[in-house]
Amino acid sequence: MVRNSRGFTLIELLLVIAIIGILMSLAMANYHYARLQAAETSAISSLNAINQAQISYMHSCGNQKFAPSLTALGKPSPGTDTAFLSPDLTGADEILKSGYRIAMKTTEVTVPLVTCTGDTPADSYQVTADPVTPGVTGHLFFGTNRDLIVYENAAETFVGRMPDDGPPPDGQETRGIVR
Repeated sequence: MVRNSRGFTLIELLLVIAIIGILMSLAMANYHYARLQAAETSAISSLNAINQAQISYMHSCGNQKFAPSLTALGKPSPGTDTAFLSPDLTGADEILKSGYRIAMKTTEVTVPLVTCTGDTPADSYQVTADPVTPGVTGHLFFGTNRDLIVYENAAETFVGRMPDDGPPPDGQETRGIVR
């Protein structure tokens, strides 16, 4: 009996398909992890950008006070056409970006003031970034305030628990990204 050595046997093809399947499952796990890391990095960068915009607003337009909302940071100061913060973060008072919900709360001033953009400023602010679907769009919750430090928490949101200044009751400073 003579065996023809052309082609592959069914067992060889199944073995190759199994190896490809294993490699694909490893690649998908790494892809999911990379997407989560990218979303978390984007949230941290957004909070840092908001902090920097608030400082700029405070010094140039807010009479040493902060902007009252994200949309207020999207307004240019008189005489310029450049806003304090990019449009992707100022379209509404609550933003969905890269799988995170970013929201800012402020404490209004007690003495009536008006900024150069016509808004009533705030004495302080807190910004939170929560994954839209925890575990799917991100694992960590983030928060910041007028101290300009971004905090992270793996267990729960900072919404309603972020103080005007100083660290929150739980959580820790973010690692890996320099302010």
